[in-house]
Amino acid sequence: MTASAPRDHGGGLDAAAARWGGTRDAWLDLSTGINPVSYPIPDIPGPDWTALPDESAFSDLVAAARDFWAVPDGLDILPAPGASALIAALPGLVPASRVEIPGPTYNEHAAAFAAHGWAQGTGPGAAFVAVHPNNPNGRLWQAEEIPTDRALTVLDESFCDIAPEASLMPLAARPRTVILKSFGKFWGLAGLRLGFAIGQAETLAPLRDRIGPWAVSGPALRVGALALRDAGWAAKTRARLDRDAARLDALAKGFGWSVTGGTGLFRLYDTPDASAAQDRLARRQIWTRRFPYSDRWLRLGLPGTEADWGRVARALTP
Repeated sequence: MTASAPRDHGGGLDAAAARWGGTRDAWLDLSTGINPVSYPIPDIPGPDWTALPDESAFSDLVAAARDFWAVPDGLDILPAPGASALIAALPGLVPASRVEIPGPTYNEHAAAFAAHGWAQGTGPGAAFVAVHPNNPNGRLWQAEEIPTDRALTVLDESFCDIAPEASLMPLAARPRTVILKSFGKFWGLAGLRLGFAIGQAETLAPLRDRIGPWAVSGPALRVGALALRDAGWAAKTRARLDRDAARLDALAKGFGWSVTGGTGLFRLYDTPDASAAQDRLARRQIWTRRFPYSDRWLRLGLPGTEADWGRVARALTP
C-alpha cells in the first residue's frame, strides 16, 4: 500500500464544468453523500467569530454529543475540525505495522495509514478499519465481526446517523478502539468542519495532544451543540431521507438500473456502463460518482428540491 494510490472523491464540480460545460452554479452535485436539506443555521453571536472558544463551549458540545450518541459514561469524546482530520491522524496512535481495511470502501483510511508507514495485512496485532455503514455499498457491520485482538480498531460511523439503532457505540469501550462521527453528512453542513472521535481517554489522549486547543471554531461549537440536541429535526430528517431514497431508487429502476446498496444519504446502482451513465447525466449538468474499481457502479446522492428532482427525472427518462 502506497500513499500515491488513487484517491477518488465526490465533488470536483470545477473539473466537471470544464469538461461538460456550464457554470458551477448551474450544476446539481449528487456526487457526495451530504444531506441536501441542511440543518438551519441560527444567528451566531459576534464573539463566536472574534474570540478563542472557551472551555464551556467545548463542554456543552461534548455533553450534547454524549446524549445524542448514547456515549457511555467514562468514555472520552474529542471534537475535531472534521472527521477527515481525525482519519489523517489516527494511524499515528500506535507504531506502524499492518492494517486491514476491508473494501471496497472510503479510500482516505488507506491513504492515511500508508502516509504513516503502514502496510496492508491482517491477523492479530494488525490494525483494523471498518466503515459502518460502508461507503459506497451501505454494508452494516455486526459487533461479532469486529476483531478484538488488534493494535488499533477504527469504526467510521460517518453515515450512521441515518440508522442510530445500528451504531456500534458499545465497542468504543474496548481498548485501542475509536469510533468516528461526522457532523457534515447527516446535518448537511460539511463546510462547518466538525467531527468527533470517541473511545477510552488513554486511547484518545495522544490524538487530543496532536489536535491541540481551539481546533474547533466557535461557530461550529455552537451549531453542533444546537443540532445535536434537536431530536425532532433528526427524526423528521431520517423519515424524509428514507422516502427520498425510495423515490430515487424508483427513478433508477425505471431507467433499467438495479440497486446495489447505499444508505439514506446516497444510493449505489449497477448500470450497464457507469461511464456512459455518468456522461448522460453530466451532459445535463448533474454530477455523480464513479469508482475506479468498477465499470458498472454509479453512486448518486439525493436531490434536495422539487426542481432538482425534476432534473433527475428528466435525465432518467428512457
